[in-house]
Amino acid sequence: MKNWENGKLGQDAEHAAEASLEEELALDDALELKLISIRLQKSLIRKLKLIANYHGIGYQPLVRDVLSRFVGNEFLNIAKQLEAQKKVEAAAPAGSITKTRQVR
Repeated sequence: MKNWENGKLGQDAEHAAEASLEEELALDDALELKLISIRLQKSLIRKLKLIANYHGIGYQPLVRDVLSRFVGNEFLNIAKQLEAQKKVEAAAPAGSITKTRQVR
């Protein structure tokens, strides 16, 4: 186990093989990954690569992690806002008009 964790095993090219297209597609399917295209500023990509390198990962997995964290937190914030709005509407006198926030 220690040799695996410190990199003595598994990081040598002799232990690696290129995945076939079928294997790559099966992995993407199993992980529910979809290839997309996005334009980012070169300076942002450089910074993402530096951060990813610091953490010992590729920049694309880092971008997936950043987006996943943002989406999770944003959904939580939206849910809290909707719950607060529900409380305001429930506390409002009958027949009064309450302002609602549109979620885009």
